[in-house]
Amino acid sequence: MTMRSFTVTQLSQPLELVESAIPEPKGTEVLLRVTAAGLCHSDLHLWEGYYDMGGGKRLNMADRGIKPPMILSHEICGEIVSAGPEAEPVAVGARVLAHPWIGCNECNFCRRGEENICPKGCSLGVHRPGGFADYVLVPHARYLVDISGLDEADVAPLACAGVTTYSAITKLGKRIHEGPVVIIGAGGLGHTALKILQALGAKGAIFVDIDPVKREAVLAAGALAAIDGKADDVVKQVLKATNGGARAVLDLVGTSQTVNLGLAATARGGHIVICGLIGGEITISIPLIPMKPLTIQGSYVGTLQELRELVDLVKRTKMASIPVTRRPLTEINAAMQELAQGKVIGRTVMIP
Repeated sequence: MTMRSFTVTQLSQPLELVESAIPEPKGTEVLLRVTAAGLCHSDLHLWEGYYDMGGGKRLNMADRGIKPPMILSHEICGEIVSAGPEAEPVAVGARVLAHPWIGCNECNFCRRGEENICPKGCSLGVHRPGGFADYVLVPHARYLVDISGLDEADVAPLACAGVTTYSAITKLGKRIHEGPVVIIGAGGLGHTALKILQALGAKGAIFVDIDPVKREAVLAAGALAAIDGKADDVVKQVLKATNGGARAVLDLVGTSQTVNLGLAATARGGHIVICGLIGGEITISIPLIPMKPLTIQGSYVGTLQELRELVDLVKRTKMASIPVTRRPLTEINAAMQELAQGKVIGRTVMIP
């Protein structure tokens, strides 16, 4: 028997269908039959081969050992098929979500449970083969989260869009209960952040986005307001909507324009968390930070513990899923083009 995968063989070129032997789990590895694989904007960065660092600078993936051939997708649900001889006992047939942000398991970050920021990371769909395939190997059973009773296509985005926004929201702390959170970006992460805030009983969310279709979508999902990011008076509108400035800002885009918007629209004592990786650079007056005073914090995906907490929150509160478009894996190249063109509402999930 063989396995299909859609593989990046050349950067910025269509993914190619490759047939290979079904991988055999060794050591502590667990083999999953993929049942759903989410498409994330980070997959586009990996496919292009770089991140825009601003000022004409690029962070090239090849310099970090990430280069073709690559099997993308780090949002993976699957069914346990088999396990290696040293693996923990697993239930064959169990339905699970894979935590993709895997570290070296030896450094101080990993010892603290922060594998997601391990300098020697070996994440699924990045350093290791990911979910755009019939099967995927997970290095250890501890990275598998039980999703019994949940829908795979709805759950798959929790491994990135979900845990990224959950981790960022927890960093905002009690501020989510003091007033509406301003969320910049109404795509898949924005929808997910809204659902998490609702499940946590927060005060609500005010969105800023340049796409009118996406603004309408988040309003329909329960946002308090949705402001046009292209408006000349966008800062004034955010200040008015937040009664003088936001206590909490979540930037899910991460460009020069969005970060500067967050800085201008934040109240004294405000907290800005930046997750977006679109790219750019900013210049900021240093006295502004202590005088306002501001907290500006980055947040990169999330930990295994945070993913477990998020799945538990979904089960416990019956948290509504974000809009999900299910597509057969054979349509991956068309799906990637639609994502690159900004046409996706919510998340696209590929079904092998």
